[in-house]
Amino acid sequence: MEANTNRPNHLAWHETLEIHELVAYQSFCLMKMKKFIKDVNDSELRKLYEHTIRGVESNLNELLEFYALTPREDVEDARNLDMGFFAGDLLAFAKTSVRNYSIAITETATPVLRQVLSKQLQRAIKNHEMIYFFMYKKGLYPSYDLEKLLQNDMSLAKKALNMDY
Repeated sequence: MEANTNRPNHLAWHETLEIHELVAYQSFCLMKMKKFIKDVNDSELRKLYEHTIRGVESNLNELLEFYALTPREDVEDARNLDMGFFAGDLLAFAKTSVRNYSIAITETATPVLRQVLSKQLQRAIKNHEMIYFFMYKKGLYPSYDLEKLLQNDMSLAKKALNMDY
């Protein structure tokens, strides 16, 4: 099979959006791990935290290299990172909840449990919607402006990478 030499010299939109999701989520998690590692007293668990932190830092550094290939122009980032961190953490929780409930429902054989999980899934979807619209309204998640979205990711990842622990 011959390589396609007519490909654009940038990432596709769907690849860009997947990288966005990975960078945003891992940045929030990295910040949280760096913030909480000081409270981990068990030496073995602390080593696991340190190993995980180094791995996520490596992931972010590797993924950030692809931002030069995204279809966008640089823009100024003027958001409040503290509010963005807390809101983003809630959004990541909400997204993960929706995914986890969806998976759990596919593993459920008991009708009454399926009913409860379905009700809780709907609640998780509504919660995600509320958090997303809060972030969108506050300019913390410019989901319809890819340039701003990617710039926010890069700023957030750099902040997470520069944090001490």
